[in-house]
Amino acid sequence: MNREDIVCPENLIYSKPDIMNENYMHYCPGCSHGVVHKIIAEVIKELGLQEKTIGIAPVGCAVFAYNYLDIDWQEAAHGRAPAVATATKRLLPDKMVFTYQGDGDLAAIGTAETIHTANRGENIAIIFINNAIYGMTGGQMAPTTLEDMKTSTSPFGRDTSSMGRPLKILDMLAQLDGVCLASRTSVHTAAAVKKTKRLIKLAFENSMAGKGTSIVEVVSTCNSGWKMTPAAANDWMVENMFPVFPLGDLKNV
Repeated sequence: MNREDIVCPENLIYSKPDIMNENYMHYCPGCSHGVVHKIIAEVIKELGLQEKTIGIAPVGCAVFAYNYLDIDWQEAAHGRAPAVATATKRLLPDKMVFTYQGDGDLAAIGTAETIHTANRGENIAIIFINNAIYGMTGGQMAPTTLEDMKTSTSPFGRDTSSMGRPLKILDMLAQLDGVCLASRTSVHTAAAVKKTKRLIKLAFENSMAGKGTSIVEVVSTCNSGWKMTPAAANDWMVENMFPVFPLGDLKNV
């Protein structure tokens, strides 16, 4: 059978949101970033917020989000995205402001900015990509790296006696009164993608409604950093990361 002979119902044909431009994504095959980018684009389109959205992209793989989504973007120094988002939202309160951050950015160099922004209840959304490793800069150990997990800076595995334990920063943030949504999800299955989209949509709606800080943590893969195939990385994530970072709502006000 030729490809031209395959008939697909119109409602099963995926149409890329026009908010996404024509640039080819540079992400490694199997990377979760591309899926999350498409979810964000779909949500912005459905909410009619393309002209009202400002994304804040810091350092790391997350920095390239501006290259694919046709919205206003502002760059931030490593870890400082929540601080930049705070200023942006306060100056332009009618805008929907969100940050897009990895675990090294949000939970390491940006820990202070993240915690104090959430504690103040700034009306922004934070999309947190947690793949337990520094993906862009060489696969170093991150705050979220699992116990005994090997990285370029923990080649024998993370030793919790000297390197500490995986930082569950979402659990910390959920305790703050300024946080209205703290939820952990993933994009490894079609069902998970649908749930992640629902949560990101809620986070964006919360920003516009002035309800406080929303954080959606997407437990993700980094098959290049983990040195696995995309399929093996998905399996490893389910078997090893989900028990440490269980999916679900920690707070939803």
